[in-house]
Amino acid sequence: MDSQAGSDTAPSSRYGHRDATMILIAYRHGLRASEVCDLQWHQVELAAGRLHVRRSKRGTPAVHPLQGDELRALRRLQREQVPTPHVFVSERSAPMAPKSFHALIQRLGERAGMPFAIHPHMLRHGCGYELANKGHDTRALQAWLGHRNIQHTVRYTELAPNRFRDFWRG
Repeated sequence: MDSQAGSDTAPSSRYGHRDATMILIAYRHGLRASEVCDLQWHQVELAAGRLHVRRSKRGTPAVHPLQGDELRALRRLQREQVPTPHVFVSERSAPMAPKSFHALIQRLGERAGMPFAIHPHMLRHGCGYELANKGHDTRALQAWLGHRNIQHTVRYTELAPNRFRDFWRG
């Protein structure tokens, strides 16, 4: 067994499911590294399919719906790990540190052969751009990402190729 096997995210990895779930939740909900690392089970309503998002940087909290694949991944994670308050934990059952999440994303970028450095905040940006490209309005996007100031949200909608699609349609 090589020295990186515990932190590898290959399907045979001990932590592959945790890592994949962490990336999925961070992307879908536009979470910062600190927010996904601080996520606790009391914020996750598996039966109702809701995630109570607490934002850092004085962001606005929100309740987001969870999709089927997210619910399945979270249920499996809850079944397979030692009971702890935090959703994403290290091998010592301590909350995953943002620094470790950064290292994971960077390592995945290198393994994928990306020609530039990859960091977790790209998941948040990817979420914003994807939702803008799907036609969600700026105010809804602002609420989803927890931005207090809409100027932080406008960057996603300015580049959306379909932003004028429904203009003048009755």
